[in-house]
Amino acid sequence: MSKVALVRCESYEYDTVKSSIERGISLLGGISLFVKKGENILLKPNILMGDAPEKCVTTNPAVFKAVTEMLINAGANVTYGDSPAIGKTLKAAKKAGLTQVADEFNIKLADFKTGIDVFFDKGLQNRKFTIAKAVFDNDAVISLPKLKTHGLERFTGAIKNQFGCIPGVLKGEFHLKLPGADDFAKMLVDLNKFVRPRLYIMDGIYGMEGNGPRGGTPKKMSILLFSSDPVALDATVCRLIKLNPKYVPTTRYGMQAGIGSFLKEDIELLGDEFDSFFTDDFKINRKPIKSFNPGFFSGFMNNRFVSKPYIEAEKCVRCGVCVSMCPANPKAVFFKDDDKSMVPIYNLDICHKVRANHNNPVDDMSYCSVV
Repeated sequence: MSKVALVRCESYEYDTVKSSIERGISLLGGISLFVKKGENILLKPNILMGDAPEKCVTTNPAVFKAVTEMLINAGANVTYGDSPAIGKTLKAAKKAGLTQVADEFNIKLADFKTGIDVFFDKGLQNRKFTIAKAVFDNDAVISLPKLKTHGLERFTGAIKNQFGCIPGVLKGEFHLKLPGADDFAKMLVDLNKFVRPRLYIMDGIYGMEGNGPRGGTPKKMSILLFSSDPVALDATVCRLIKLNPKYVPTTRYGMQAGIGSFLKEDIELLGDEFDSFFTDDFKINRKPIKSFNPGFFSGFMNNRFVSKPYIEAEKCVRCGVCVSMCPANPKAVFFKDDDKSMVPIYNLDICHKVRANHNNPVDDMSYCSVV
């Protein structure tokens, strides 16, 4: 039976967050169940991009601080980090408000730049990964995901957070090789099986609805969730926002791979009442993801009837993020004649997202630029 603790937390005021974190860990059996004195522990927050905390793109620094303090008090040697979608980890972490916390507790940024090639014979789909050195430098990982929507997988949470253990420059290759939601989810599940975080603490005090994982809207959810089972945790959140966990490929394949269960009868909910957090107005695509088989007819239909990404010229700030993040070669989105004063051009004919099509409408470029 997997345990998932639900703890109400109304704000990011530090004392409130600290008290809620302590309660959640206590409900699971206490910090000593997950960390031993003298162990090296890697904290893995979600640092998707260098965005301010109020945008709700990244794990909030108050949650990061409360967990850090608890681990240090338990005698652990703590490091932290992530591999953001673009740019350097330190710069992104600073914008997200995490380096200030790290400096306060004198904890170091782990090495997420150096990659180590590994062969994982237990992988169902991916048996070869290049994993950030930080994972190997520590005894265990504690994952701090953010509650958000995701344009490809519907929802991003505990399972998806470990994608940050892949050095940033290599992430685009996975999107290029695995453009479909199912195949990409299987890779994420294999990655979780290898990294095996001991504990997941999800920041859902404010989540993100709509066009996540970066272009959505912050939504107050007033919840922190705790579990050692990433599938059960993600499935519980899905039910809180009226999304069938079976429609989220990462939870479905996660259960098949044996890293957890999304079945209600396999999950013991602890803490505050589930119904007190339930919301049916959370903006998320609740339809199942339909597989799309390649071929002439499917490509013909795809090109004519499926929503395509596009750039809204009046909103474009010409930052170049979409160009930098595009994994296609040649680029599907680019500055004509390398003129960065102009709005980038988007070539649908070579976009692997469009060619693969997930029956997953995308309204603008914000999804493609940061996945």
